[in-house]
Amino acid sequence: MEIVMLRHPHEQKRERFEPMALALGFFDGVHKGHQKVISTAKKIADQHGWKSGVMTFDPHPSVVLGRKHRHIRHITPLEEKKRLIEEFGVDYLFIVRFTSDFAALEPQQFIDEYIIGLNVQHVIAGFDYTYGRLGKGTMETMRFHSRGQFEYTAVNKLEFEEEKVSSTKVRDRLSNGLVRDASDLLGRPYRMRGTVIHGDKRGRKLGFPTANIEPDDSYFLPLTGVYAVKMRVQDKWFEGVCNVGYRPTFKSPDKPVLSIEVHIFQFNGDIYGEEVDVDWYIRLRGEQKFNGIEELSAQIEKDKQSAIRFFDKTP
Repeated sequence: MEIVMLRHPHEQKRERFEPMALALGFFDGVHKGHQKVISTAKKIADQHGWKSGVMTFDPHPSVVLGRKHRHIRHITPLEEKKRLIEEFGVDYLFIVRFTSDFAALEPQQFIDEYIIGLNVQHVIAGFDYTYGRLGKGTMETMRFHSRGQFEYTAVNKLEFEEEKVSSTKVRDRLSNGLVRDASDLLGRPYRMRGTVIHGDKRGRKLGFPTANIEPDDSYFLPLTGVYAVKMRVQDKWFEGVCNVGYRPTFKSPDKPVLSIEVHIFQFNGDIYGEEVDVDWYIRLRGEQKFNGIEELSAQIEKDKQSAIRFFDKTP
């Protein structure tokens, strides 16, 4: 997959690209709805012998269009999004820098420069996709703006349990600790990539050594609590339990610091500095404050056994 970075005004020439089918969207989460859009583009490209492509945007439009500075946490930050989209086997990933100048483009100018100008023969997007200044371009206006230079397909709404599959729904599930429900919308466990850093090593003293994870990017974190997870270390997957929260048993409430700690089952080794993946499977309980180390250790053992039972029942 070739990654093409575009910043308005871009200087890419139509002749640089072979005819292609192009999927449009922000694609945060690359959830089942997004997967349907991308796979449709790939199918159409294969049917016609064209190249396939995906166009996304960075940063999130709300960062540029909002009145106040916003720090957006993503279900799939850009690097994770790249990895997931590459798995579809598309030929091109276009990443358009979303700036004020780009946001001001009229719908026709966007189509002329970013669709027709890139030799796109077929556009595929969700039924509610909008483009151009103030989102005035829609899938219904695309026929007019296409100038007869390309075809287009609006992918119908995908529903799960009578609700539209959307990034908003995924965030809602994660915000409430419902990581299993989020996985149903994503088509895979929710994943976070990070680096193992030094902590206070208190888990080792409790008999449950933990890996402290610092996310590599601005991931949207699930609700605080204890989760059954799997963690990939050096290309091997291990089961474990993860606490995401503020460790109220030890930390002063005046200085809350969010931590992500994973106790990995059947693993011994020094992995400081390693980049790891954490897949979230189910929330076991909320975060609690315990009356001392013994009570906390007993609860961690219960959490461990709960996670083991869960994984024993889960394929």
